[in-house]
Amino acid sequence: MNKYSKEDIIRLVEEEDVEFIRLQFTDIFGMLKNVAITSSQLEKALDNRCMFDGSAIEGFVRIEESDMYLHPDMNTFEIFPWRPQQGKVARLVCDVYRPGGEPFEGDPRFVLKRVLKEAADMGYTFLVGPECEFFLFQTDEEGKPTTKTHEMAGYFDVGPIDMAENVRRDIVLNLEEMGFEIQASHHEIAPAQHEVDLQYADALTTADNLMTFKMAVKTIARRHGLHATFMPKPLAGVNGSGMHINMSLADKEGRNRFVDESDPLGLSREAYHFMAGILKHIKEITVLTNPLVNSYKRLVPGYDAPIYIAWSAASNRSPLIRIPSSRGSSTRMELRCPDTAANPYLALAACLAAGLDGIRQKMEPPASVDDNIYDMTGEERRQRGIEWLPETLGEALEIYEKSEFVKKLLGRHIFCKYLEAKEAEWKKFRAEVTDWEVEEYLYKF
Repeated sequence: MNKYSKEDIIRLVEEEDVEFIRLQFTDIFGMLKNVAITSSQLEKALDNRCMFDGSAIEGFVRIEESDMYLHPDMNTFEIFPWRPQQGKVARLVCDVYRPGGEPFEGDPRFVLKRVLKEAADMGYTFLVGPECEFFLFQTDEEGKPTTKTHEMAGYFDVGPIDMAENVRRDIVLNLEEMGFEIQASHHEIAPAQHEVDLQYADALTTADNLMTFKMAVKTIARRHGLHATFMPKPLAGVNGSGMHINMSLADKEGRNRFVDESDPLGLSREAYHFMAGILKHIKEITVLTNPLVNSYKRLVPGYDAPIYIAWSAASNRSPLIRIPSSRGSSTRMELRCPDTAANPYLALAACLAAGLDGIRQKMEPPASVDDNIYDMTGEERRQRGIEWLPETLGEALEIYEKSEFVKKLLGRHIFCKYLEAKEAEWKKFRAEVTDWEVEEYLYKF
């Protein structure tokens, strides 16, 4: 992470000919927002004196309490390499504050920072490495997105079969120019589907980077005449897009706290407790890791997405949590259900809070499931105590609404606003008549 002072940023803006600075923040639904200022207003912004109308942002505040302030995190200053080289554009990720100087309780970044403080008080740093999947589709004559693609490439294919190889390379090169560390990138299983894996970093940096990553992918795809979408399941009959989250805890000396070489699997008691906490709370937080009606179209059998609440230390990708084979300092667990429509601040905060609860309560996970759960019968799963994730947004909301754990995690403001908006989304979907229903029932009945 960069370590910038106010003077450093003012100097960089002048030296690099930066004309516009985007003061970025994120609403509770994971939508990126910004207030753009010119370089002449930079000092005012760095003094935390930039104000915006919070009532205009869904899920923020009422009109009678609308004045909000943006406090830039100076370490997040980055110049966008895809913008003009004269009169460049940069970004600063901001925290949202009330006029009295208190952090705004409806700011998702504040929620994550609060849970990270709890982890720090316990002696931990939360480290995260996300694997981000997305589709690249053609646009129509008016530039509007479609779900069409010319290519039929599959897992790990290369050009010329992978017709968007150059687009993916352009995305990676632009991100690296911004200081991102990209671990890997490749074509995914479905035609037009791609994956970019971000290097391990602390959770706040990762969440900030995920918001900029999605903006960069969409921007660069458009420059190539394509539309990038992080919609979890844009096409029936093929795999959906997920965001597997690799995670571990480090102590104050930077040592991986998930490691215990004396354990048969190389895992510490803290690792087992952390995993048990996630397994216990996953149903309550599924609406945060998988927030859309469409998210649950991905979480179905047969398309490589986890639906069963179990874990495995083997090379088994059917359970919810997988322990990758690397050990020592690289020991980690991979949560496989989240998708990139999730608000990264809330999703990571939920995962960390669940894991810390497991450590505090010394929870123990069930036995590792090393068989393919998809091949088991319902009776076999019941005998082994394997439960499953919510099957619809409506079911996830019912569990969320009753969760005292999530209420404490999010605070009353976000908990209620999020519930209200997602219930409206679910009711709207339930009132729709889909093409499938018409094709299935119109003639028969």
